[in-house]
Amino acid sequence: MISAFFIFNQKGEVLISRLYRTDFKRSIADVFRIQVVSNSDVRSPIITLGSTSFFHVRVNNLYIVCVTKTNANAALVFEFCYRFISIAKSYFGKVDEESVKNNFVLIYELIDEISDYGYPQNSEIDTLKSYITTESVISSAIAAEESSKITTQATGATSWRRGDVKYKKNEAFVDVVETVNLSMSAKGTVLRADVDGHIQMRAYLSGTPECKFGLNDKLVIDKNSQGGASDAVELDDCRFHQCVRLNEFDTSRTISFIPPDGEFELMRYRSTSNVKLPLRVIPTVNEIGTTQVSYNIAVKANFGTKLSATNVVLRIPTPLNTTGVDCKVANGKAKYVPAENVVVWKIPRIQGGQECTFNATAGLTSTTTRQVWARPPIDVDFEVLMLTASGLIVRFLKVFEKSNYHSIKWVRYLTKASGSYQIRF
Repeated sequence: MISAFFIFNQKGEVLISRLYRTDFKRSIADVFRIQVVSNSDVRSPIITLGSTSFFHVRVNNLYIVCVTKTNANAALVFEFCYRFISIAKSYFGKVDEESVKNNFVLIYELIDEISDYGYPQNSEIDTLKSYITTESVISSAIAAEESSKITTQATGATSWRRGDVKYKKNEAFVDVVETVNLSMSAKGTVLRADVDGHIQMRAYLSGTPECKFGLNDKLVIDKNSQGGASDAVELDDCRFHQCVRLNEFDTSRTISFIPPDGEFELMRYRSTSNVKLPLRVIPTVNEIGTTQVSYNIAVKANFGTKLSATNVVLRIPTPLNTTGVDCKVANGKAKYVPAENVVVWKIPRIQGGQECTFNATAGLTSTTTRQVWARPPIDVDFEVLMLTASGLIVRFLKVFEKSNYHSIKWVRYLTKASGSYQIRF
């Protein structure tokens, strides 16, 4: 697996180094410095030189590097790198050169704990924080008791949760967040429409509760399976947190699990069928001779009147030889940004069923050679609370615990787009 682990700064200086095996010497760091850090043409995250492979991830001008001579699973190595970054953030916030230098003793403890002889081990943040702490040292009187709890947690069936968690108020928060990706042709036909979603959960529950989580009644994971109705929610693929019992989900579509304490990602999914588009954009753009371009753009909200889209931003492209744009809008504000050759139209809120219009005329300078305008697509950013574009709905969330305490559950939906909702014209 991994033979060596390094952290470099942007100058190529080694901040952290750990050799797990004897097939490398520390001088292997010089090879990475010369071949990758000093070479601006390198863009691939994997560099293979002879029989040696360098896997690197960049974060805040730092290089997180794993080195191996074996035919390692690349996805596993990168998952290890990103997991190390998330653990470091949970301990000392921002991961940069200064924080690495201030916490190098802690970092060595962490990398020795999460990797044994180059094989990734327990990387659960809650478990690590129970015995690798930056706070005061535990007194010897209770150290033995704490040590036994740690051992049980790290080696038991639920390594992601301790059994002695207590809260005065037991609450569970569920956020269903979906990002809509759209590419629409100039004729109004949908070229691509899909949803990338994830369910984020914050569990502040005492003891070791058993949670049952129910999604839509008509939920189809495999499109080839029989009995899929036209209004069913079809998920192309799902990824779950390790706490989820997959056999129960396969049989009853119920997500059953013992949640980690605090915030975690319960599942991630993707949907490409029956995608509901929250905003419909109808552009009419005409070139008037060689000196003007007229814009007439309508934006309509395709959801109920009780809901609203917020932080709506349209980036409308203009030709490269534009001198100025005269904008007229009834809602929000529109401003021409010459450095980016776009008109930015910002609408604070669009109520469900509402239609907003944009009218503008762009003045062009005359050029000796007429160049055909490529017409880049219009980019739309927005957020809509309590709406899911895929139609995914949380039917129920039940918490079972041996003490039968009362728990409060909250569910929130959010559909958004950021740079991936494009309409051609």
